[in-house]
Amino acid sequence: MSARVFVACNFPSQVLEPFQTQFDTTYNDTGRVLTTDELIAGAQGVEALVVTATDRLDASVVARLPESIRVVGTYSVGQEHLDVEALGARGIAVFSTPDVLDDSCADVAMLLMLGAARRALEGIELLRSGQWTGWSPRQQIGHDVWGRRLGILGMGRIGRAIAQRARGFGMTIHYHNRNRLDPQLELGAQYHATTHGMAAQSDFFCVACPSTPATRRMVNADLIAHLPPQAIVCNIARGDIICDESLVQALESGHVAAAGLDVFDGEPNVHPAYRALPNVFALPHIGSSTWGTRLAMADRMCQNLKWFFEGQTSEDRLI
Repeated sequence: MSARVFVACNFPSQVLEPFQTQFDTTYNDTGRVLTTDELIAGAQGVEALVVTATDRLDASVVARLPESIRVVGTYSVGQEHLDVEALGARGIAVFSTPDVLDDSCADVAMLLMLGAARRALEGIELLRSGQWTGWSPRQQIGHDVWGRRLGILGMGRIGRAIAQRARGFGMTIHYHNRNRLDPQLELGAQYHATTHGMAAQSDFFCVACPSTPATRRMVNADLIAHLPPQAIVCNIARGDIICDESLVQALESGHVAAAGLDVFDGEPNVHPAYRALPNVFALPHIGSSTWGTRLAMADRMCQNLKWFFEGQTSEDRLI
């Protein structure tokens, strides 16, 4: 008999199909994020629960999960929405979906940097409003990307994929990580033991680290002050790593020339200044939103669940 799985995520039908093919699957068909009560109700009598970043499983929710749950799979790389310790205390295994979304997220990181540097939002609005009067040497002067210095906060898989693309733009790579990478992974990137040291060398500053108690609000007024004048800040990771008020103040003062943001603290709520400032190039958390990536994440999760129920191991297992 197939394992019973409840998919709490609001998946497109193509992404849901692998779960339905391989498991006895029930799923969220509401077209929205489930409430906690709805998630708990859907999890009754199943052995596996599949969630994503919008489904928060804190200690109080974990305590309410039915005894039948043996494994939780998160359709994401980030895990800040899960109380992994509480899940482990109940003997529930946890899996994520790393690797398969690195390239799509890195592509969007480059889009954010280019869009912010070249004032893409202002250009689009100028054309769509019908206010463009033709080319001028004073028109919408932006910032070069080619040959500049890129600082990457968090040199994991996504950070390294960003670095790979940035090298194609002739950028020199600086990074800060909890630990220095092996030389074969650094590929010439310069390691900085402190965030301030890296910030000082960052014409572009890209956030690519996970959200943890240590990284939340790490990009604050103090760190931003160490950036070179007219630096460009991008965030492809999680919104709570940036202190919004500090970044807004730097954008308004001109110390930070522009920001490219795909994630926001408290999303879908967005700091109102990000909607109003012309030097904010913002996207609605689409880093991994390609069909190839969505399907690859589903396949990865299904494979992990299959291995779990067969008693096999997986490098994607968190606990």
